[in-house]
Formats: sequence, C-alpha cells, structure tokens
Amino acid sequence: MTDGARSATPPGLTPREVATHCPYCALQCGMTLRADDAGVTVHPREFPTNRGGLCQKGWTAAELLDHPDRLTTPLVRDAATGELHPASWDTALDRVVAGIRAVQDDAGRDAVAVFGGGGLTNEKAYALGKFARIGLRTRHIDYNGRFCMSSAAAAGMRAFGIDRGLPFPLADLGRADTLLLVGANPAETMPPLVRWLTEQRRNGGKLIVIDPRITATARQADLHLQPLPGTDLAVANALLHIALTEGWVDRAYVADRTTGFDAVRRGVAAWWPARAEQLSGVPVADLEATARALGTGGRVIILTARGAEQHAKGVDTVTAYVNLALALGLPGRDGSGYGCLTGQGNGQGGREHGQKADQLPGYRKIDDPAAREHVAGVWGVSADELPGPGVPAYQLLDSLGTPGGPRALLVFGSNPVVSAPRAARIEGRLRDLDLLVVADLLLSETAALADVVLPTAQWAEEDGTMTNLEGRVLRRRALRPPPPGVRTDLAIISDLAARLADAESTDVDPADANPGSVRPAAVAAARFPADPAVVFAELRRASAGGAADYAGISWDRIDADDGVYWPCPTEDGPDTPRLFADRFATADGRARFHPVDHRPAAEEVCATYPLHFTTGRVLAQYQSGTQTRRVAALRRAAPEAFVELHPDLATRLGIDDGDPVRVTSRRGEFRAPARLSAGIRPDTVFAPFHYAGAGRANSVTNDAVDPISGMPEFKICAVRVEKA
Repeated sequence: MTDGARSATPPGLTPREVATHCPYCALQCGMTLRADDAGVTVHPREFPTNRGGLCQKGWTAAELLDHPDRLTTPLVRDAATGELHPASWDTALDRVVAGIRAVQDDAGRDAVAVFGGGGLTNEKAYALGKFARIGLRTRHIDYNGRFCMSSAAAAGMRAFGIDRGLPFPLADLGRADTLLLVGANPAETMPPLVRWLTEQRRNGGKLIVIDPRITATARQADLHLQPLPGTDLAVANALLHIALTEGWVDRAYVADRTTGFDAVRRGVAAWWPARAEQLSGVPVADLEATARALGTGGRVIILTARGAEQHAKGVDTVTAYVNLALALGLPGRDGSGYGCLTGQGNGQGGREHGQKADQLPGYRKIDDPAAREHVAGVWGVSADELPGPGVPAYQLLDSLGTPGGPRALLVFGSNPVVSAPRAARIEGRLRDLDLLVVADLLLSETAALADVVLPTAQWAEEDGTMTNLEGRVLRRRALRPPPPGVRTDLAIISDLAARLADAESTDVDPADANPGSVRPAAVAAARFPADPAVVFAELRRASAGGAADYAGISWDRIDADDGVYWPCPTEDGPDTPRLFADRFATADGRARFHPVDHRPAAEEVCATYPLHFTTGRVLAQYQSGTQTRRVAALRRAAPEAFVELHPDLATRLGIDDGDPVRVTSRRGEFRAPARLSAGIRPDTVFAPFHYAGAGRANSVTNDAVDPISGMPEFKICAVRVEKA
C-alpha cells in the first residue's frame, strides 16, 4: 500500500498530522498519521527502531478507527433477557459501582479484582495499579503481560538486579558478529526488525536460530537448531559445557564482575553434547558450531523470546542462556550482551508501574517497606493502607467465582477468553462471576460475556507514553478526539473512583461529617486525573529512585530526543541507552550466576496423547486477534486457524493438506484445517493462538505454571490429532 490505509474522518475535523507510533508490537515503529476530508492515512516515519519500515499490521492500523464494529456506547446486560443493550454512561457506571459495592460489602475488598494489558500506555498502567490499590483497596491485580515477559523478567532480576528487555539499543543487532535467537521469529512477529538481521549478515555476521520449526526467521539463518519443544535449557547447558571445554569462557570477566560461577560450572559438567543431542535432537556438530560462533565471535548477542520462555521452567531456561552470556563475558561489553525480545506494545512499561501483582511504580516490590512508604507518600495515603501482593495472572483468573476467590473483575485491554491457557476453564470462571466489567474498543470474546462493557478510545485518540523493547520511552500523540460516546481509560478510572468515593461517603453518619469538607468524589477525581500529562508527572515522582526511574523523563525531552531510555533520574542528566557498562544493578554491582538443570515438560507424551503441541503467531494477526481479525487485508492474509504438521505424520494419520482436523489434550480440543509443512518436526504440531471459537488453540494448552514467574506452559503439551 503506497498511500496508507484509510478510515473515515469525523465531520469538521481540520486536516492535520501527528508523529506517533504503531499500536501493535514492542518495536513501536514510528509512523505519521494524516487526517483530511478523505480519511486518516498511515505513513511510515524514519525512526531509530524501524528506519521507515512498517509491517502490514502497521499499514492497516487506521482501518479500526471507524470500523463498523467499533463500540461507541456503553452496554449493560439485561437481567431478564440476558442480552447486552446500549445504556447511558451514568447507567453503566452506576451498575459497576453498585456491583463492586455489593461484592465488597459481602466478601471484603479482595473480592474485586483487576486485569490489565500490556498494550496500555504507561499512564493507564500506572493509574490502573493505583486505582486497584487505593480506589478499590484490593490486592488482586495482574495483567496479560504475565503471559509474555514474566519469565525473562524474573531471570533478569535475579541475574542482573534489573529487568529491561534489551539493555542496549536495537541497532547493536546490526553490528553483531554472532547473533543467537532462541525461540524468536521476528520475521513474522515484528517484521521491521528483520532489516537489522539483514544488516548483520551483510556486515559478515552469523545468524543462528533455535526453534522447533523452520520459520521465516530460521530460513534466513546461517545455522538453525531444531530442538524438541521444552529442551532449550538442555541445549544452553550443553553450549556452556562446550565453551568451558574449549577454553572460551572469559575467566577475567567472571572473576571481576560475577558471583556463583563454580556451582554453574559443576552443573553443566554433566551436559556433554551427546547427552543434549539424545534429549533435544540437536546434532552434536550443530551444538559445537554454535558454541564456537558464540565463543570466538567478537561482538556476540544472545536473545530469547516466547519460545524459550513460555514454559513451566521458563525462568530457569532463560537463566541458562544468561549464564552462557555471563560466562562468555557479554553483558555490558560494547556491541554484545543478553536481551529479550519484548512482545506487546508496552509489555516493558506495562509491568514497571504497577499492573503486576507484586510491584509498585518504578519496578518497586510491593512488600518492600521503603517502597511502600515512597509510593504511599506520592499517593497521599498511609503505607499501611496499601494492600499486599496479589497472585499471578493465571492463578487469579482460575480463582474467579470460586469460594474465597474474587467475585467481580474489571478488565482493561485484555481478552483472556482467547489468550489464557486452558481457555475453556477460564471462560467458565468468568461466567461464574457476580460482576464482569470490560473496557475495550471492540466487543471481544471476553467483552461478550460481560455484565457491563465500556467503550474506550483508540491509540490515535489519546496522548500518552509507551516504553519499547529497548527501554526507550516514546510519545503516543492523539490525531483526533474519541468519537462521541467514547471515553479514555483514564477518564473511566477517574469517574469510577469518584463514584466509589461518593458511594462510600453515604455510609458515614451525617452527624460525623465535616460540613466544610470537600465532597469525596471531588477528592477522588483529583487523585485520579484523566489528563495523561498530569498522570505522567505523578508517575515520574512515584518511580523516582526505583529500578525503572522515569523522574528525569518529560514529554518535552522525549519529543526532542526521539525517546528517552530509562533509568533517567534527573532532567538535566543523561539517560541510559546501555546498561551494565560498569556495574550491575545488584547490591555489590556483580551479576549472579544460578545453576539450573533441565527437567521434563509438565506434561509428557503418552500412548493416548502421543504428539507434542506448541503455539505461536502468524504475520498478519496479533495477540488474541480482537483487532486484526477485523481488518479486511489481514483477514484475507490469515483468515482462520490451522494445524501445521509434518507430511510424514499426516500420512501416518491419513490426513491430507486442508483436511479438517481435531487436536485434543487432557483439557479440551480445537478444530482447524491441516497445513502440511516439512518445516516442523514429525513429532510436533503447531497452531497460532489468535483465533476464537472452534479454532481456539488455547483450549488445549497446559495451565501448569513456572513457580517463580507464574508463566503458563503455552509452548508444550501432549495432544492427539485426528481427522475431524
């Protein structure tokens, strides 16, 4: 498309344009939006991450602004008919407040929960965490980023003392002599990043990909390792074993900048290459070639993504690759390091400022007394009033409507009916709630179950900030106001807080009230402003001194500098494009090795379920597909779910290309056409997770979780496949 995708422009809108960023992945490609009488057009913008490139999703992003499925009025479920009907904002919000009050009066503050999203701006993520903790006074808040970055985040925290997806600018990828991608397929998940891979190879670098499938990214690699799903940790330990044997470990770096190496060295001694080959299927020769490229490559970068992380041992798997990077002396070395490819648009910032169950703004731990005092001071409450840690996303969702679990849920920017593991079970949990409230721009599968649906503004209709995969804080700029009847998430949170405060004040005996006092609603509205600039100013204060310190980042500075990297403690001081040059963010400045060992998947194959199943993404769709499945060009490119299987397996099962097949696990089943491909292992089948209904791949995925991160085991479970 040479002129961009068009959408209708509201009458009376004067022609204008804004520089902003794509609403989809964490690459946050720069784009310009232009509005005139003919509509809104998308134009690629020269920006450091995408250098003028956009993928098909970015090109077509404006088509959703005035999509016929767009929600423009609140919906409330009629108790008599069970149907959703249009309602006024007063009616809808009164219903929400009455439901919250009834549940909390009966079962306590924690009977109401909040579930957020990794696509929310920093301002909205911050406000949502604050609203949960001092508006609702519940400990139960988490977000869908738990299903994305949590394993890498936990591994980074325990190794480096800080969690930032890429601790160096994206441009470093183009300079790497050796680049190892583990469980990453950016050619389909964030295509503009591929130009950095192309540059890396053009400069003579070697690209190595570890993935059970021959993906579009793997086809570009100099070397592709194709392990059995769930064996990435064993591969990493074998690579470190070889590096030790061949003398490629940077002993001086290990001695000067790390602790704990001896325990790791002893542990990987048992992972000789032949053992790893027997377990993973990766030939010894490929393991040795990979270790040699990493150990002798000069500038070397190791990146992990969801393929390695979405496991019940995801933290340990990432830790194994961090151990490898530390042993080779990579983190903090110019042009080298370990990093993680963040998935969702604000997956980084979304977890830094309060959506995670155990965190407060600035990446502070909620059970740290000093952190509680600081944030409570900014919020104008006592630290004792802040609730304690909640529970991770899947545990929260699975407890809904159960005895002792939350009985009401507010969802902002997420669609767990499609995206959660064991999705049919979670759908049932949502149906068991006394109150389900969903704020969204479209009627997602989760919103379709709600008692109240609140229509929200889109990315081109509100200002705010996002933090991309590099830790670069960016400006999202509004091209136009939301349509009549639509409110921003910040406005919704502000209004709910005011109404809850007013409702609570009615419980006070008039004789005890102060006649000159300000109405509680006014106080609450001031505490939860709807202006994103005001919210960001408060976020800066709340994050000050934390690991993710935004205190020195202003909107003006972002505008002047093409974004600002955190940590950035002072307005007149530098930001931090590269971490770890002199020290790590630990008490003694040293990185921590942690010994980790391979363990089997939570569920192994058997005679009844003899195949390994794994999930992933396709180029034309994004996340649960709520948005992209409604864009005509994307729907044409990837109209439905499919089951990818090897031709040899298909022959054995009597399945031809295009046949409808049923995939069944111990948790459920889904159906989709077969797609035969020699690019997948004969013992493994694959399906994308973007689709709902009969093609919902997460109906079969395993809800076993990592004990540290709470990450579910999306990437491997045992299934059987048969012609439907």
